[in-house]
Amino acid sequence: MTTPVDALGGVVNACLLTPNVVTGGQPSASNLAALGAIGGAIVLDLRDPMEPRPLDEPQSAKAAGLEYINIPVTPSTHDDTTLERVLDVLRGAGTRTVFVHCGSGNRVRGALIPWLILDLGFNEEDAVNQAMRVGLRSAELMQWGLDYARRNRPAAG
Repeated sequence: MTTPVDALGGVVNACLLTPNVVTGGQPSASNLAALGAIGGAIVLDLRDPMEPRPLDEPQSAKAAGLEYINIPVTPSTHDDTTLERVLDVLRGAGTRTVFVHCGSGNRVRGALIPWLILDLGFNEEDAVNQAMRVGLRSAELMQWGLDYARRNRPAAG
């Protein structure tokens, strides 16, 4: 049986983060077609639309039967609104497979730290370790995700 990671063969830093969330760098049109063929549902692109790309990703995703969502993660969008939009997509996906990507996978992992903590119950150290395991290399992105999670963690009762 082909897995989402198999479908994303050749994508830099492709990694199955959870059973329904796969992360990585820029996919090709054939990666998107393979992901669609195995039942993938959503492509969450964290790249700025102005970044150079090897394909028309929204069109390639649509042709593969995938929902395409773009939420740019750039130095000017490191804010709560951006993280809330990312969380909304992940929370709304249910059991559907989501492929979250940027150019290399670095931005993805910082943006997913709050989801790991707030939604999956990871402690901070485990969330950071998981994010680093799958490609996080930026202290700034790590801190952005941690700060959001700390501010939005439910109060201990």
